[in-house]
Parts: sequence; C-alpha cells; structure tokens
Amino acid sequence: MAAIAGTAAPEHDRQAAPETISVTSPATGEPLGQVQVFSRDEVREAVERSREAQRSWAALSYRQRGNVLKWVRDAILDARDELVAVVAGETGKPPAEVWAVEMFYVCDAIGYWSRTAARHLADRQESTHLLKTKKAYSTYKPRGVIGLITPWNYPLELTIGEAIPALMAGNGVVIKPSEVTPLSATTAARIAQDAGLPAGLLGVVTGYGASGADLIDFVDMVAFTGSVETGRKIATKCAGQLKPCSVELGGKDPMIVCRDADLVRAANAAVWGSVTNAGQVCMSVERIYVDEKVYEPFLANVLATVDKLRQGPPSDHADIGSMTFPPQLDKIEDHVRDAVAKGAHVLAGGRRTQGRGAGYWYEPTVVVDVHHDMKLMRDETFGPVIAIQKVKNESEALALANDSRYGLSASVWSKDKAGAMNIARRIEAGAVCVNDHMIHMMIPEVPMGGVKESGLGRRHGREGITRFCDQQTIVVDRFGGAKELFWYPSSPKLEGLLRRVIVVLFRSGWRNKLAGLR
Repeated sequence: MAAIAGTAAPEHDRQAAPETISVTSPATGEPLGQVQVFSRDEVREAVERSREAQRSWAALSYRQRGNVLKWVRDAILDARDELVAVVAGETGKPPAEVWAVEMFYVCDAIGYWSRTAARHLADRQESTHLLKTKKAYSTYKPRGVIGLITPWNYPLELTIGEAIPALMAGNGVVIKPSEVTPLSATTAARIAQDAGLPAGLLGVVTGYGASGADLIDFVDMVAFTGSVETGRKIATKCAGQLKPCSVELGGKDPMIVCRDADLVRAANAAVWGSVTNAGQVCMSVERIYVDEKVYEPFLANVLATVDKLRQGPPSDHADIGSMTFPPQLDKIEDHVRDAVAKGAHVLAGGRRTQGRGAGYWYEPTVVVDVHHDMKLMRDETFGPVIAIQKVKNESEALALANDSRYGLSASVWSKDKAGAMNIARRIEAGAVCVNDHMIHMMIPEVPMGGVKESGLGRRHGREGITRFCDQQTIVVDRFGGAKELFWYPSSPKLEGLLRRVIVVLFRSGWRNKLAGLR
C-alpha cells in the first residue's frame, strides 16, 4: 500500500546536512539507530556496484534467479522476529499489521514473481497481418539498474517487495528509502546479501531528498511511490534525461455504500479501511458516500466499531499504532479544523491522544455533515479520519466520487453485484473493489495503479514486471531470395505495380467485395 504525504523531505543543503540520520520510534521517542547520509559520489559508487553485479545476474536463467530469491525468503523467515521488530519500531504500527501486510507481501512476491517471470517475459511471436514472409517477435531485456525511491509508511513492502520483480527481470536495484524509516530496507538488504544475493546487486543509499535526486542521475529507470508534488519533480527530472519512470502518487479514495449493502460488513470495512496503519495508506478510505436510506444504521455501526478500537505502541499489540511522520499530525488537525469551521461535526476522536509520552498519536476520528468545500473531502488527509457524507442516491454518490483530482482506488458496497460492477466501471480510478477495499493490492496477478494525478504506470500483473524491461522487436525473413519487391533498382513498372496493389488492399469498396465473397 503506497504512501503519499511527506515521502521526501526538502533537499538539504549539502554543506549543512549532517553526516548521519538518527532514527527514533514515533510511538515512544526512543532512539533506534543511525544511518549515514550518502554523498553524491557514494550514491554513484552504489549504482556502479549494482551495475557490475547485474551483468552476471542477468546471465542467469529465471529459475536460477528465482532459486536465489527463495534462499532470501528463507533467510527473511529465519530473521522474521528481528525484521518485524525493526519495521514496527520505526513506523509505530502494531506487529500484527507488519505480519499481515509487509511480511506477507514480500514473501508472496518472491514466490509469485519466481513462478511467473519467465512466462511474463517470454519471447512472443506476433501475427503479421500482411507481411506473411516475415516472422516478428517481441522480446524483453533488463534495463540495467533500477532506482527505487520509496516512502515511509510501508518501508519493507515498498522497498524489498518492489525490488523483487525488478530483480527477477534481471536488473540490479538501488533503493533510496525515506529518511524517516530507513532501517527496514537496510536490515532486509543485509539479510538478503547474507543469504546469497550477489554483493552490491541490491543496494541501499540513505539520506535526504538530495540523495534521491543523485540516484536518478545514475540509474537506468526510476520507480517512485510518494506525494504528487515530489512525483512531479521526479517525472520532470527523468523527462529531462529521457529516462523511464513510473510514479504511484496520491489518493483520495471513495467508498460508495448503496441502500442494499450489507451494513455490518460495510461499516467494519469503513473503519478498517480508514484507520489501518493509522490511515497512512494512499488507498485508505478517505471519503464515504452513504445512501440516505441506510445512513443512520451505517453510522451507528461505524461508531460502535470505532468505540472498541485499541490504540497503543507496538509493545501493546493494539489495533492501531502511532502516526509515523510527525508533520501529518498538523495536516490532520488542519483538515478536521477546517471541516468543523465549515459545518461538520466530530462524533468520535478528533484530537491528538494524550499520555503517550514523546510519540505521535491521533485518535480514530469520525466526522459527519461533510461536503466538497472542505479540505477533508478534497485533499489527501493521510490519517485515521472517517469522513461520511449522506447522499440521495447512487447517481449522486458516483458524481461525488469522481469529483476529485485523484483516481487511485475505490470501493462499492451492494448486494446487487451486477449493479455494483456497473457503478465500479464508471468510477474514475485505477482499481475498484466490490464489497471489499484495498484487497487488490494483495493480488499480484492484476495490475494496479492510478489515473488522473494518482500516477503513471502499473505494478503487479504482466505490466508490473515488463515496466522494468526494454522491449525489443526482432523480425526474421522466412524465405530469403535475392531481393525484396521494393528494393533497388526502381522502375516505372514497379511503381505501377505498387500503385495498383495499394488501391486493391486499402480501398474500402474492394475490401467490402472481398468480404462478401467469403
């Protein structure tokens, strides 16, 4: 699940930047460790090491690459408690969330891409509609070294998990993790190399925004997950270098609850989809549109579920953890304050949690009487806020769902699955779930990505691995001979023949007559 807000800090002045970054727990304020700030030369050296290792790695078969990655998976499972503790420690999320999402995703990704890479990237013979004397093939080759610039909200899934298809395609990978949560990627990369991944193939460069900018200059492709603002800068920089990039950006995902929905299931999903990972998910439920006929019972179910939630640090094994990125607290408060000033009402939560020491905490919050003049319904909040708007019918809900500059994902809730599918097709989003939310992220067979300002490119599915490849066309002549018809020398006779052939092939009257003879 992709992160959005605050992915990259402003680029620090190189003269003023510290040599190390201190990482602390957002739940307790306790120090967790330090990482170095990579200089430009050190970033280049990391890419060069990856490029050197990539040459031998690309020469391996898919089966051989897959076997190495399965060794890595075994090593990750052996070190599972250490790795889960690192992820939970630097994000503030409950260990159960780390197991259910990040660990599961990485282990499943290794199995999926190991099984399917050869099929997705196999040479394909293409049918030629006219030139039957030729055989045409599409082939795929690794791009070289892929640069991953990744966010802070899922620091294992979106670093190591994102690297798996790139590695299976034969690339080297260098990751620039968020300076907020760098320990997950550095720990996992160390485990991977100790397990047998070639030295340098999977590199990690830590630092601030400047280190990410340096990485772009040296790699062959960039894959970024983060904010729209940073994504624009990365896409612009890549365009200036004619360098391929994919960017998964923000979301303001709508949930449409129809009058025939299973209200208990829908309410449970609304709460989980809004506050999982403390709402720090680009595919969080951020806008809920409920048919007026079922608004009151739906709201009652939501409030009852929220009332039972437990919030605490990782050691408490609670339902919800802390915020990870401190500036998000200010943004959440601004959005809720703006909504209240414009007529909204807070029915639960609505404030920073007290008594948590140095941690960053915000209560699960339910806000009603909202409308689209509020920041809460237009801008990405990225926090544990459940915003519910009453609508007259499905048509109004659909119009409001599409009234957004974002289009990452959405969900529709109805017992009429055919009707829900019809609504889903009309939602302007890259992925839509019916009677579920966000689950498409855990189905690697289907592509996922955004429309509008939610990004360019797709992860998962065939597109999720071919994006890390250069596509090549190979055309083979079948029969040989001294020359082709249109090769030199030219002549009036040849010109006349070509003129007649083109008319026969492309004039619609001739084609209609030929079709009638069949």
